Amino acid sequence: MSDNTQAPIEQLLEIMATLRDPETGCPWDLKQDFASIVPHTLEEAYEVADAINQKNWDEVREELGDLLFQVIFYSQLGKEQGLFAFEDVVRGINDKLIRRHPHVFGGTEFANEAEILANWEAEKAKERAAKAADASLLANIPQALPALIRAEKIQKRCAKHGFDWDSLGPVVEKVREELDEVMDEVIQVSPSQDSIEDEIGDLLFAVVNLSRHLQVKPETALQRANRKFERRFREVEKSVLEQGKRVEDCSLEMLDQEWHRVKQRER
Repeated sequence: MSDNTQAPIEQLLEIMATLRDPETGCPWDLKQDFASIVPHTLEEAYEVADAINQKNWDEVREELGDLLFQVIFYSQLGKEQGLFAFEDVVRGINDKLIRRHPHVFGGTEFANEAEILANWEAEKAKERAAKAADASLLANIPQALPALIRAEKIQKRCAKHGFDWDSLGPVVEKVREELDEVMDEVIQVSPSQDSIEDEIGDLLFAVVNLSRHLQVKPETALQRANRKFERRFREVEKSVLEQGKRVEDCSLEMLDQEWHRVKQRER
């Protein structure tokens, strides 16, 4: 097996190969494929983000290791199938970073950060054109992204090519318009759930656009709202419990009063 004289990354690669050994490997690891690992990869990425949000740096280090293992696992599968190896993954990102930073690794000079970003986008566009049959400006925006993040990326991609409002007013009006359309559908004699879902989607897309114009990350804003709601609701639960009751035994009016008391204490 491995020894302490190995570089840590070499030891990790050997551990992964051992786990996938057809005769002596781990049964769980052996039955995995590219698709089956994806949910674990997404979970590990979120756990990294959560540890960073909590500023728990020991946890960040550990979770980054788990995320790195996902890359190693995919690379092992790629090697077994003759598709690519870990070295190819590393070489690819090395080449890409050098290519996209000619002002750092080459002799190119840019006047300001705006020119640097414009060159970055131009390089990405070249890369998309070289490898994709889909010539759309929206090509290669991953379908698996969280919906709020994907909506923002779609909008930013379009905005870079002029398909965007240049002031806040129309953006706000669009949010109001989409909210009205939701309510118009809701008050129908026989409302269609599919139509309501469609209109809610349009409303959320418009709110993402508003967030973007206000330079707020919608995913980050919603995560913050989730944390705030959870914090306040836990305080409501605590207050109710101190009164010898359970949340499910309380009227909405009582819970609402407790909620407002929690908000007042926070202020």
